[in-house]
Amino acid sequence: MTAEDKLLQEKVQEFVKWVPRQLLLDMDDDKVRYPKEFIQEAGKRNLLGLRFDKKWGGSGLPWSSEMVALEEVGVLGTSLGCLYSLVSIVGEAIHVFGTEEQKQRFLVPMLKGEIGVAEGLTEPRGGSDFFAATTKARREGDVFYLNGQKRFVVGAEGADVLLVYAIVEGIDDPKKAMTAFLVERGPGVEVEHVYGLMGTRGGGTGRLVFKNAAVPLKNVLGGEAGIGNGTRVFHQMMVPERMTSAGGAVGMARGAFEVAARYADKRRAFGQKIRVFEAVNAKVSECLTMLDASRAINYMAAKMADSDASAGQIRQMVSEAKKFSTESAWKVVNHAMQIMGGIGYTNIYPVEKMLRDVRLITIWTGTNEIMDLVIQHEFYKDFLTQKLKSRDTENDAEGAFFPDEKVYNDD
Repeated sequence: MTAEDKLLQEKVQEFVKWVPRQLLLDMDDDKVRYPKEFIQEAGKRNLLGLRFDKKWGGSGLPWSSEMVALEEVGVLGTSLGCLYSLVSIVGEAIHVFGTEEQKQRFLVPMLKGEIGVAEGLTEPRGGSDFFAATTKARREGDVFYLNGQKRFVVGAEGADVLLVYAIVEGIDDPKKAMTAFLVERGPGVEVEHVYGLMGTRGGGTGRLVFKNAAVPLKNVLGGEAGIGNGTRVFHQMMVPERMTSAGGAVGMARGAFEVAARYADKRRAFGQKIRVFEAVNAKVSECLTMLDASRAINYMAAKMADSDASAGQIRQMVSEAKKFSTESAWKVVNHAMQIMGGIGYTNIYPVEKMLRDVRLITIWTGTNEIMDLVIQHEFYKDFLTQKLKSRDTENDAEGAFFPDEKVYNDD
């Protein structure tokens, strides 16, 4: 980390220590549905939207710095980590595609923590198939009327502004009709249901229903020019969606691991601290390796996201980071529970809660199976068009030039 990153880390650590213990307990117990004070406090401390231009209230920092902050917030669990990330995610859409007026009206108060935000992406009939969306936008003059549903919307319960993707009627190709709207809470926008979740509770995850919700043209992301631009917005948004998941995953895993590591140094069995037993110390070393490897791949993805690399290269690297870091987090938290044995399965320690939380992150923002598809697709798209620059190792086999054996079943 740079000196600036270390100072940022300290600021975020102080913020994380400020979060009341009772708030975490009440959220997990579903007594709190949306902790607005958490976002408000982060805004007061200038910790939201770190990558965005200072003109709008951001800090102008690179992705690598934001990953430092995301890890620290991640120790609080998936709900608060996600609510913190939503400002980065929705803010990205406005920062990159929004008009000056939209940035002033939405981005500035978002970064101050004055308004809550959420993103309406997934639908009841479509999860990973984004372009199967059935939410429609009917235009009448300079007003669009939205009808449809979005589900699994984290922050739905308390959001003041929603980034919603909908198909504009009258355009045949759904990819050209897809449009992103900044929908303000009001008539025609309802939270129909708040889900009962295995973990990640208290973040106001609900189903949104739009019933002739009026959205003025000025709230189309990008204004008039933004009509039909939803596909571009979607592809851009997958970078912060997946980067924030990868960054937060390290914090979630680290939080559980540190509890287990301290326990292993205190708990005694057969006259010894259990951390001296090979079965335990092997898990400790594997956890440390996965945490450091996750930080490394996240750093690589962060540098790539800030570079002038192609969209495909960035997409591949970000997907690798999301897949590896979230799967590693799941393994680390499992190891933490195994190290602690039966007591880890109780609410005496927070590991069982973290296990319930962390299970979600391999599913959301594109399942890790979708990450596999993206990674190999972007790899082959680039790999098969490249000229070989280094040694052709295929020729280093003794029988390399025996042509009758190299049969590929080509017609």
